[in-house]
Amino acid sequence: MNYAGFWRRLVAVFMDGIILRIGGSIVGYIVGLAFGTAGGSEQGAAIVAALISLIGGWLYYTLMESSAKQATLGKMAMEIYVTDLNGDRISFGRATGRYFGKILSSLIFFIGYIMAAFTEKKQALHDKLAGTLVVRGKQ
Repeated sequence: MNYAGFWRRLVAVFMDGIILRIGGSIVGYIVGLAFGTAGGSEQGAAIVAALISLIGGWLYYTLMESSAKQATLGKMAMEIYVTDLNGDRISFGRATGRYFGKILSSLIFFIGYIMAAFTEKKQALHDKLAGTLVVRGKQ
């Protein structure tokens, strides 16, 4: 298998971050507007927006990486795909585990992400936890 390198993966993460930031801003504006017109509090709007952001990110990554495309928009642009250890499409459950494993990868200065630059199969911590690979070119 042709494993995706650290830099290619990093660019895909930035692309996906921009997409999610734009989507989050639109949703945040709508939630704020709805709470404002309904007489809700700023704290309530912030809590709802944060929950929508968490759920939106989870669904974006999980649905796309477990789909037939096997990639988010950022990964597709970089021509990289998420597979299981056999090179097959991952399940929704495995994609969910991978997504929440990214929280651990983010702790302590993103060391879990940086692992992808040094491991044999270029796996980040969340890949090792979920039993996934990120490869170049569709399998």
